[in-house]
Amino acid sequence: MQRWLERQWYKNTSRLTVWLNFPLGCLFIALLAFRHFLYRIGILGSWRSPVPVIVVGNITVGGTGKTPLVIWLANQLKACGYTPGIISRGYKGAAKAPKEVLGANLASLVGDEPLLMARRTSCSVWIGKDRPTAARELLKAHPECDVIISDDGLQHYALQRDFEIVVIDGARRYGNQLMLPFGPMREPLSRLRSVDAVVVNGSGPVKASEFQMQLSGDLFYSLLSPEKTVRADCFYNKKIHAVAGIGNPSRFFNYLRGLGLDIVEHPFSDHYQFQTADLQILGADIILMTEKDAVKCLDFARDNVWVLPVEARVSGGLEDKVIEKIESFYGR
Repeated sequence: MQRWLERQWYKNTSRLTVWLNFPLGCLFIALLAFRHFLYRIGILGSWRSPVPVIVVGNITVGGTGKTPLVIWLANQLKACGYTPGIISRGYKGAAKAPKEVLGANLASLVGDEPLLMARRTSCSVWIGKDRPTAARELLKAHPECDVIISDDGLQHYALQRDFEIVVIDGARRYGNQLMLPFGPMREPLSRLRSVDAVVVNGSGPVKASEFQMQLSGDLFYSLLSPEKTVRADCFYNKKIHAVAGIGNPSRFFNYLRGLGLDIVEHPFSDHYQFQTADLQILGADIILMTEKDAVKCLDFARDNVWVLPVEARVSGGLEDKVIEKIESFYGR
């Protein structure tokens, strides 16, 4: 049902749907604006961190590439001498209280994206539904942290922020541009006027004010033996099945085909909790998956499962703009 609904969001929308959405969409936008207003005038409380907060989020439902961008940004800041910490909700994780994510944790406890970020950045990563509490706990445990990156949380105004980055899918963009539930929009397009940076994930034209992000990778590793790595041509003439439980599985499948691979697709919902049977695919010589999915499958994967890690490359000097804001925060 979820996949069907998403497909409708990214199709041409009939006039009837637009008219049906109009009153509900107006109400939704009004409620969002009123909630934001309550935060601005102080009726709803918000917390100001003693270190700058960078929020990486989106205005649409579904995967746009926030996690790779957070990983890229954290590593860029580390290379410039900063000590970033990361906070995340820990979606689909069983942990109820704020918790630090360790590389040895199970994804079922802390969530797949926080675990991946902890492993890929070696930064302190804390999860919690309440962003200010997660940030406070991070700073209490790691007082050396001098900048916080919030994975998602664009709409969580209880945590004040110094820099907002919105990530959009370069192929799907904003779909039919209708508000939930008739479209993928969490907030209206006008919200983009108030953010500090818009990052377009994928190829294609970008506006002068936007930054472009490309995800790339061509070296696969064995999930059971990560030291074993191969390139795509090692899978040619094999019966390849690709599984993906991410926000936009088609992006992964299309990327694999761009590497010259002939695959059978197995799309799952975002943050899907894989089971043993999901990887017992009859006739599959090779099963390919993303790193985000792989962190949930180590305990029951077979030796035919291979993982494709990707790296984000962001053009246009986004890191310079973020560092300028951090320097301004500290009065440098």
